[in-house]
Amino acid sequence: MRVHFIAVGGAAMHNLAIALHLKGYQVTGSDDAIYEPSKSRLQKHGLLPEVFGWYPEKINKGIDAIILGMHAKADNPELIKAQELDLPVYSYPEYIYEQSRDKTRVVVGGSHGKTTITSMVLHVLKQISFDFDYLVGAQIEGFDNMVKLSDAPCIIIEGDEYLASPIDRRPKFHLYKANIGVISGIAWDHVNVFPTFENYKEQFSGFIDTIQEKGTLIYCEEDEVLSDLIKKHKIHNKIKFLPYKALDSEVKEGNTYLKLDENRELEIGVFGKHNLMNLNAAKLICNELGISDEQFFNAIVSFKGASKRLEKMAESDDTIVFRDFAHSPSKLKATVGAVKNQFSNRDLVALIELHTFSSVNKDFISEYKDSMKAADVKIVFVDETNLIQKKVDPISESQIKEAFNDRDIIFFNNSSSLERYLLELNILNEYNVLLMSSGNFGGIDLVTLSKKILKNRKKY
Repeated sequence: MRVHFIAVGGAAMHNLAIALHLKGYQVTGSDDAIYEPSKSRLQKHGLLPEVFGWYPEKINKGIDAIILGMHAKADNPELIKAQELDLPVYSYPEYIYEQSRDKTRVVVGGSHGKTTITSMVLHVLKQISFDFDYLVGAQIEGFDNMVKLSDAPCIIIEGDEYLASPIDRRPKFHLYKANIGVISGIAWDHVNVFPTFENYKEQFSGFIDTIQEKGTLIYCEEDEVLSDLIKKHKIHNKIKFLPYKALDSEVKEGNTYLKLDENRELEIGVFGKHNLMNLNAAKLICNELGISDEQFFNAIVSFKGASKRLEKMAESDDTIVFRDFAHSPSKLKATVGAVKNQFSNRDLVALIELHTFSSVNKDFISEYKDSMKAADVKIVFVDETNLIQKKVDPISESQIKEAFNDRDIIFFNNSSSLERYLLELNILNEYNVLLMSSGNFGGIDLVTLSKKILKNRKKY
């Protein structure tokens, strides 16, 4: 098979390219710009384009499939050439489905927790030597690539609700046709594509409709919006519905213990109510694949979390600096609450960068109301350069405070000033720092910053 990627540098795209290359396919690709880590990873496998740009002369009848990335546009010259030659053009979710038609397809959807649930399942399956393929949205310890395609009987897919490609406006998770589907919760996001909450909810209703007959939907019963949606779908009765909630646990001296029964408890490496719900979802997925609770719990104890999900950047006796991917209101509130609850004796310095299109949209920003109330020091950063790139009007400090319903918010729109503030923190108590963003805080080196925060920690 000869496959050509248009916009090969994307996070999912370059991983799929590597997976097909490792499967023995002849893989080529193009892009107008490729950044790290995609660049180095493609180069390692000999898949990095020699020159960047779009070259329609690369497209010919000898190509078996074109895979089109979201970064490309509908008028891309390579795409136009492929269409002229009547070549098969797929979005990457379409192609994943083509590769997994005969497998049991587990698709993990929801506005939050997708990556963590998927990562938990992958970790358990690997620990017990279960044969599986996968597609996940973050780098996971012990996995070299974010996509694997083989002859395994099942595939675990992180199912994103964003659009499949520039010429396919369907949500990605609709295209996988799940046998086992998961919805972790519904909280409005992607306002540039789904301008109303009702429109956004419809995408999850559509996802439920794509679950194959006699399949299973695992869903969070603690999410009221989702529970209402499920009631409307249960009347069809073509699939099995499995509700879940947070597993019973107890926090002792900064550590979380699962209560397995009256006499047994199990220390785990993740914390927070949202992660205890994620754990239950992952357990139910594994149960549906024939894995016992005992196998699951024995394996999950060594799970330390997915990349950028409450990841410890630096730690001392009295301070921990965490990094987290939280950026939407629901994720922000859950993450702030989790850290504060886990370390109730410590002050919490919480910083959120509003980076996505949704988060800097003035019609959406009020969704952040009360999302940082649990923190002791609350900081919001908006990178002016990011606003210019997104062609969004500037956001003022007063707008931020009103949207968050919090007059104590400390606002920055300059990364140098933000970094200086964090390095000059003067807090008497023990404290933790939580850095949350889907971006990079205007180019701040978070590894170096985290180490400097601990170094500058003043002792009293």
